Amino acid sequence: MNGAEALRDELLRLFREGAGARSTDEDFDRLARAAFAHQYAASPPYQMFCSRRGVTPDTVTEWRRIPPVPARAFKDLTFVSGPRGERSAVFRTSGTTSGAARRGTHHVPDLALYDASALATFRHFVLPGGVRCRIVSLVPSPREAPDSSLSHMADTVMKAEGEQGSGWFASDRGLDSEGLLAALGEAIDLGAPVLLLGTSLALAAWLESLPSERCLRLPEGSRLMDTGGAKGRRRALSAEALRAEYVRRLGIPDHACVNEYGMTELCSQYYDQCLRAGARDSTDLKGSAPWLRPVAADPDTLAPLPDGEVGVLRHVDLANLGSIIAVQTEDVGRVVDGRVELMGRARGAEPRGCSLAMELLLERADTRWARADS
Repeated sequence: MNGAEALRDELLRLFREGAGARSTDEDFDRLARAAFAHQYAASPPYQMFCSRRGVTPDTVTEWRRIPPVPARAFKDLTFVSGPRGERSAVFRTSGTTSGAARRGTHHVPDLALYDASALATFRHFVLPGGVRCRIVSLVPSPREAPDSSLSHMADTVMKAEGEQGSGWFASDRGLDSEGLLAALGEAIDLGAPVLLLGTSLALAAWLESLPSERCLRLPEGSRLMDTGGAKGRRRALSAEALRAEYVRRLGIPDHACVNEYGMTELCSQYYDQCLRAGARDSTDLKGSAPWLRPVAADPDTLAPLPDGEVGVLRHVDLANLGSIIAVQTEDVGRVVDGRVELMGRARGAEPRGCSLAMELLLERADTRWARADS
């Protein structure tokens, strides 16, 4: 067994212990630097990028100093670090398929890591205590959206945790509102708890399509997971206003409405902690598994900032062993004790540090061999 295979097996053991498993800073640092050394050796475009910054595995003294790749670089370059497992996937960000705009493309050569990470984190934050529910999805199935990481995650959770009566109620033709109402009605009649899963936009649009007086009372133990925001609609809703609609229209307690923050470029996710805590607090900090850690970075230098300071968010995700573990976003937020508060996107021009990093990645003409599939 080579070093990369041994590292993969160690990560799988960690993920299968669950997102509540104890993991020290020293353990994370060791694993992150081992993953960086593997990716430096296995991914030519990443090695070139690091070398042009004067960084090698020998010079990185701790995980926060691993060179991050800007998330938008996934639109232009292919990052693959290692062989394919028995199952692999290519996930793409949402966007036009006409070719007018490139879509971010994340090659995941080993879905075993993705699935183990996503399932452990979902169980920890959305189904704590081994709760079982009917899973009712407003996210299209992988058959409808084969390159959607969200669809894949929902499918992974439904197959592992969904009770009889779980199902998909969205497709490229839109929402199956009639089928959705019938499924929820059956669950109410049987007293079977429901997990309603979807994007904030889809959930808001569905509720808006119903008569304003139509309110459901889902069985005790029901919960909801949404992702993203509700901007871009004719009537924009804040996160608080949308949760109030969930409570009023569905009878789900406020603390049982969990918002997820994830990215196509990551294999792990962040979640509200309210369901585990049994109440919603005022901090609005999202947590994750111990193998995903956030950093707030200086927008000009991308240097890590002290705990609590606002910067552009970076994510170091050990489940990304097959691509790049350190991904730099243009999302603004702060990190407190390993948890993250989202504050929106950088306004106006992109952060200077991200721009400089992109220049380093794309500076040479011979990057044509590393271009992502369109």
